[in-house]
Amino acid sequence: MRILLLHQNFPGQFRHLAHAWSRRPDCEVVGLGRDTAPGMPGVRWYTYRLHRPPGQAQHPYLRQMESAVLHGQAVARALQRLRQRGFVPDVVIAHPGWGETLYLRDVFPHARLIHLCEWYYGATGTDAGFDPEFPATADDLARMRTWNALHALNLTHCDAGVSPTAWQRSRHPAAFRPAIQIIHEGIETPLLRPDPAATLTTPSGTVLKAGDPVITYVARNLEPYRGFHRFMRAMQTVQRRHRTCHAVIVGGDDVSYGKRPPDAPNWREKMLREVTLDPARTHFTGRLPHAEYRKVLQVSAAHVYLTYPFVLSWSLLEAMASGCLVIGSRTAPVEEVIRDGENGMLVDFFDTEGLAERICRALEGGVRYAAIRRAARETVSRGYAVDRGLAGYSELVGVQAQEVCLANAG
Repeated sequence: MRILLLHQNFPGQFRHLAHAWSRRPDCEVVGLGRDTAPGMPGVRWYTYRLHRPPGQAQHPYLRQMESAVLHGQAVARALQRLRQRGFVPDVVIAHPGWGETLYLRDVFPHARLIHLCEWYYGATGTDAGFDPEFPATADDLARMRTWNALHALNLTHCDAGVSPTAWQRSRHPAAFRPAIQIIHEGIETPLLRPDPAATLTTPSGTVLKAGDPVITYVARNLEPYRGFHRFMRAMQTVQRRHRTCHAVIVGGDDVSYGKRPPDAPNWREKMLREVTLDPARTHFTGRLPHAEYRKVLQVSAAHVYLTYPFVLSWSLLEAMASGCLVIGSRTAPVEEVIRDGENGMLVDFFDTEGLAERICRALEGGVRYAAIRRAARETVSRGYAVDRGLAGYSELVGVQAQEVCLANAG
């Protein structure tokens, strides 16, 4: 079976699929990503490049649509080169969110096309207008509605769709949901596990170990979508009440979602101007190699995960797999995974005092929360492990790919 994995940031969510299927002699796997993608050793992959950026004179509502057309055009040209080399896929699994598959049918009309349906913008009860501190303007809402033209079009020309969680699937229009399966790509639970002997050396040289009063927070980038502003305000209260706790904050200063602050270079500096924290007990690590990131989770006494009603982060599941005591926001994507008092704790996203109180209780709880930590790991092992994701995608692709995948996973 010939399988094409298409993702702007290849391998993206398809890393486990690429690794498992490419090792089988009866599967030919090819990846395709933008020229800025990290790629993946051991997997044959190619790149595409946009021949120009969207025009600055374009109507702002249509700028993202023009970008999608440019992505689709660049991918179509790359696919034509693949076809000239003799590669014609039986199945294409793609993240179409930037427009990559717009013209795929014109190059490979007979390939089965499976879309990762990660998000549908602007649905009621989602990120748009959720945070009154950053209200959505009429322009914001109109721009998202226009941008959904791409996502609606994507849903009309794929053969099947996959959403990682039930809640993310539910955000798509009802007419398309029957064609969307729920398959999470999976978390590497064998690598993510508790370690009572774990230690972490912070950028300042402070050594923290499992069992210390360590509060952890992780996001790709530190920004409001992941509740960074709420976390920082709670930390000001926590540090005043708990004089020996440390906070380890992992994440970059770019913007993944939303906007930059208007009056600061990034949200980290913005919030450090607003709150007063002890620099000796507040450790910003930036982004970390995976081995160091695992140590952060292993020394955590209280792990905070906050998010708008939006795409669920891998970091929540990775923290749970590591046996962290997670304090999560009572928002829909988190509530799908965490049951308050059973495998984690929940707090209202906007309740800064409540968050601070929960953190302090977690720091003082010790073995009292051991059962919750175990239940967190069991939740991920049962429902979000890599082998489960591989099996789900393999069944969707076909019987032959299912056998290939499961044989490799074993």
